[in-house]
Amino acid sequence: MRITHIGPLSVAKIAFVLYGVIGLIFGTVVAVISLLGASLGAAAGQESSLLGAAFGVGAVVLLPLFYGGLGALMALFMAWLYNVVAGFVGGVEVRTE
Repeated sequence: MRITHIGPLSVAKIAFVLYGVIGLIFGTVVAVISLLGASLGAAAGQESSLLGAAFGVGAVVLLPLFYGGLGALMALFMAWLYNVVAGFVGGVEVRTE
């Protein structure tokens, strides 16, 4: 069996979801670290702790969208490029049992 064509939009949809989940994980980590830093800063009397808290909460929303969007664009491009190259060399050979 030989794969000679990949649907770029189907690959982009899958990549958007997968990279979105990765972005949500990273966004949650950034949010926890930012909120922890903001709470420590507030305890020390620093006024910039509110900005750190807003950045942390924003990371949970923005990072999944950023990772998902960029991942989908790159996957779309790579699937298109695969189709171009597979047209020249014949695609990837796959063996199944």
